[in-house]
Amino acid sequence: MAVLIACQKPAVPLSEIANISKLRSEKDAYFLSEESPLGDSLKKQFHGLNYFPEDSTYRFWVKLNKYDNPRELEMLTSKGKRKHYIEYGYFESELEGKNNRLNVFKANPPIEGHENYLFIPFKDATTGKETYDAGRYLDLEEKPNDMYVLDFNLAYNPWCAYSDNYNCPYPPKENILSIAVRAGEKSFEH
Repeated sequence: MAVLIACQKPAVPLSEIANISKLRSEKDAYFLSEESPLGDSLKKQFHGLNYFPEDSTYRFWVKLNKYDNPRELEMLTSKGKRKHYIEYGYFESELEGKNNRLNVFKANPPIEGHENYLFIPFKDATTGKETYDAGRYLDLEEKPNDMYVLDFNLAYNPWCAYSDNYNCPYPPKENILSIAVRAGEKSFEH
């Protein structure tokens, strides 16, 4: 169960989830396209990604608390390299009766065409069991009022879950949640 205690806005009802089924179908179709992160042999076996059922308790309003002096940091990647990010702010919420905090990052330098992109890499108690070993990601587009709908139903695996050809950042230790987030994408089975 997810409850937001930091803001006065109520949880967002499941009926308002933005076409999650449609987004999932589109992603499955993309995974069969030429741009897919899957190799040809995996594409032949591909029957769709695995997801937790949509659950409105994992979708709620949060305020982005921006850091007064954002710091630059390096995240270790799946290829042993380092990627640079700005630790831009954080979200606080209550999930499963526990207070949780997730740091929010911006790429440094910004990714062309995605300058307003906010990146939330995280791990939780499902990591390595029901979900990908190296964690999952959420993306948001920056808003002027700092209010966001944080929707774990949209949590996705990095491309490294499907191919060794990618260089994906690992979530920092500050973004390891002790609770199980049973929403979004599950481990890729092949």
